[in-house]
Amino acid sequence: MGLRPQAVGDLVHLSTPARASLRTRPGLVVHRRREFAVEPPQVVIRRGLTVTRLEQALVDSWPMLPPVERRAPAIRAVNEWLTTPERLAVALAGAPKLIDRAALRTLVARLADGCRSPLEIWGHEHVLTGPGMPAFRRQVPVRVGRRMVYLDMFAERERVNIELDGATTHGSPGQREIDLRRDALLAAVGILVVRFAHRRLVHDVDEVRRETLAILATRRT
Repeated sequence: MGLRPQAVGDLVHLSTPARASLRTRPGLVVHRRREFAVEPPQVVIRRGLTVTRLEQALVDSWPMLPPVERRAPAIRAVNEWLTTPERLAVALAGAPKLIDRAALRTLVARLADGCRSPLEIWGHEHVLTGPGMPAFRRQVPVRVGRRMVYLDMFAERERVNIELDGATTHGSPGQREIDLRRDALLAAVGILVVRFAHRRLVHDVDEVRRETLAILATRRT
C-alpha cells in the first residue's frame, strides 16, 4: 500500500477465491475467501498489479500489524485523500469477525469526526469532551484572504480554535514561526487560537480542561 515501510522479513499476503489451488509457502500467506472474485469492483490495477482495494487492504491488515502500528496506515490514507472514513466503514462492515474489530470501528468513527492524528484522537477521547465542552467542529476550512486554513477543533459560538500540537510536527523554530503567522491571520478575523502541546495534553489533562473551559466562558461574555 505504500502507507507503511516494508520491513525485512515481512510476509506477502495474497487473497484468492476459495477454489484457488495456491498454497501458503515460505514468505507467502494465502487467504482463501468465499465470494471473492479477482475482478472489479473487488480489485483494482496498480502499477500493472492486480490488488485488493485500499479500504479492504487496510481492514485485512489490521490484525496482522502490531497493535501499536495498526492505526497509522488508516490515518495516513485518510490524510492523503487516498480513501475516506465512509469507505473504510463499508469495508469494515464486510468483516464482522475481524480480530480487534471494535478498535478499528472506533478509529473509523474518530476519522469521520475529523480527527487526523493520534494526538487529536487522544484529545477527543480524553480531554476536550464531557461536561461544559462545546461540540467542537474538526478540520473546519476558513478562508483568510487568499489562504484556506483548516482549524483543528473549532468552537463556533466562541470563535475559539484549539490546536493540538504534536511533538514532532510543531517542535522546530521554523514550524513555530509558521504557526505564529497563521494564528495572527486568524486573529485578524476574530478567531482566538489556543495551542496545547503534546506533553500537556497527555500528562496534564485536568489542567488543560480547566484552561479550555475558562477561555470558552470568557469568550461567551
